[in-house]
Amino acid sequence: TNCSNNYGPCQFPEKLIPLVILNALEGKALPIYGKGEQVRDWLHVEDHARALCLVLEQGQPGQTYNIGGHNEKRNIDVVQAICALLDECAPSSFTPYASLISYVADRPGHDLRYAIDASKIQRELGWTPVETFESGLRKTVQWYLDNLEWCRHVQDGSYRRERLGIAVGSSI
Repeated sequence: TNCSNNYGPCQFPEKLIPLVILNALEGKALPIYGKGEQVRDWLHVEDHARALCLVLEQGQPGQTYNIGGHNEKRNIDVVQAICALLDECAPSSFTPYASLISYVADRPGHDLRYAIDASKIQRELGWTPVETFESGLRKTVQWYLDNLEWCRHVQDGSYRRERLGIAVGSSI
């Protein structure tokens, strides 16, 4: 399979969405490359997992399935949407969070658009994402707000690759 940009809980903070959430909460600048016109297709991680299971169960051996979120968004729109959710869910002295957006020189060779044609998996296996970008982003922002301690451990180097939740075979 091939997929578009994943987002959701437990994504490490160097990626756009968690980086913006955590920087905003700390009142740090939210750097946007160029004018933020780069387009990405966003796929919630739970939708990606559902699609992978479907391909394993019903996909044809030897076939390649593209898994896309049908959520093409400009980077600036993603950052502004995160800021609006944070204004609503975690108001602070830094609000409006969008005031933290700053524009920086674009990276050389930065792709203007990453998107994927997921029509084959929809047509052949009947898969479509459950999450809209808006619903998935809201869940993602809330997850980071609820798990700031995990984020701190990842950022300060004390993260020991422990999994969240109950381990298989646990007596709990």
